[in-house]
Amino acid sequence: MKPKDKYEIISEMAKRRGYFWPSYEIYGGVSGFLTFGPLGSLLKRRLEDKFRRFYIRPLGILEIETSIIMPGKVLEASGHVESFKEPTVECLKCQHKFRADHLLQEFGEMSDTETEKLTLQAVVEEIKNRNIHCPECGGDFSKAEQFMTMFTTTIGPYSDSVGYGRPEAAQGIFVEFKRIHESARGKLPLGVVQIGHALRNEISPRQGPVRLREFTIIDIEFFLDPENTKCERLHEVENDTLRLITAENKLNGVTEPIEVTVKEALNKGIIKKEWQAYFMALAKRFLVELGVPEDKQRFIEKLEWERAHYSVQGFDQEVYLERWGWTEVSGHNYRTDYDLSRHMKFSGVDLTAFKETENEGGKRFIPHVVEPSFGLDRLVYVALEYAYTKKKKRTLLSLSRELAPLQMGVFPLVSKDGLPEKAKEVYQMLINEGFTVEWDESGSIGRRYARADEVGTPLGVTVDYQTLEDGTVTLRDRDTWKQVRSKIENLPELLHDYFRNKIDFEGLGQLVER
Repeated sequence: MKPKDKYEIISEMAKRRGYFWPSYEIYGGVSGFLTFGPLGSLLKRRLEDKFRRFYIRPLGILEIETSIIMPGKVLEASGHVESFKEPTVECLKCQHKFRADHLLQEFGEMSDTETEKLTLQAVVEEIKNRNIHCPECGGDFSKAEQFMTMFTTTIGPYSDSVGYGRPEAAQGIFVEFKRIHESARGKLPLGVVQIGHALRNEISPRQGPVRLREFTIIDIEFFLDPENTKCERLHEVENDTLRLITAENKLNGVTEPIEVTVKEALNKGIIKKEWQAYFMALAKRFLVELGVPEDKQRFIEKLEWERAHYSVQGFDQEVYLERWGWTEVSGHNYRTDYDLSRHMKFSGVDLTAFKETENEGGKRFIPHVVEPSFGLDRLVYVALEYAYTKKKKRTLLSLSRELAPLQMGVFPLVSKDGLPEKAKEVYQMLINEGFTVEWDESGSIGRRYARADEVGTPLGVTVDYQTLEDGTVTLRDRDTWKQVRSKIENLPELLHDYFRNKIDFEGLGQLVER
């Protein structure tokens, strides 16, 4: 029997322990939709909160929330109606439909660079020449057709009032730029972020949490004066090293990344804009903090025909996953004034900014945009895969204390002699202090520790007979299995410091010799 890969192991654990599972399972499931359970929802929120601490607050980025359903005119103006189409083929035998370029990549050993350049007719010819058949039944395919990958609806009872599920959160920011810019008192540069659901009607999503039809996206639009695109924070990252695969190297068949500092990448013209390089360096640091080593990350530059219609330069940040290899987790694009210009033209509304000038008194201009964009669901899976490890045949999820859904488990050593009652007091105190805590008195203490380790709970708090004597409890570290004893009355202050990374585990109490 073929051994299970890490994705299968994590998926089974995720279902069993409440991280995530396919939606609508009782009706057979629908691919491309995922339900996040109690622990998965907590992990997503912790990731969002970490993102806000890492990106949004330090840079003074403004956060907004706009509608998921957009009028057709918005996405016509943005170019999505024209551009959001993918080649699809249908099996003549079982009628399953597949995204043609993905079939060529998965079964025809073609790269995405090669498939991006193919016409519809060329796609069909390549599928035939490479003897690719339906993965479901082995049948042959029909001719290829372009498929609109945005969900279409009508707004209200009028069939001509066409709407779309937004395929990105960015357009909600662009169409509201005038109001946002006014509320920010006309300042530039101006960062605006939106974290929320987006919809893409993927043709044949078969990659679990990596490719979904409904997903959570984080889009930052950073508006700049095109005549002043200097990044005043560049010095913070200019010596950071980035692993890059440039467009030129891709064309020449070079797949190994070069390693350059941010400063070198800008001086050599590899990255066009300072703010784009700055956000790429932050993205690398962010993934390191999620547990992804630098050598498991890279940035790959999009070729002209691979780039989105709004982009003049784009890099995908990729991380290495065991099942799928190099996988995109964020995109970094220089969008120029494309979006604001289009919405000005289609709406007739002035979306310019104003700046004072010495000679002319002032002038109006259309801001340019640098955009970092992240897929939050993918980051959840990435964090889980890189946290997964084994210790003495026991599963550990070594999630950072910032991300772990459950911060502590409270365990009475045995279910008698007043220990459960005392443990309940400790449990309620920690809940009242705002911690996320699990109560568990089922089975042996070893089994309870093992369950907590598997879901990634950093600390175990055990109430034992010594607790009744001196008011101390045992704190157990998930990763090292070390234990310390602490006074119950000191726990709130110590634990708040621990989860704010102000002290390490040994700072929580007196080490217990084992």
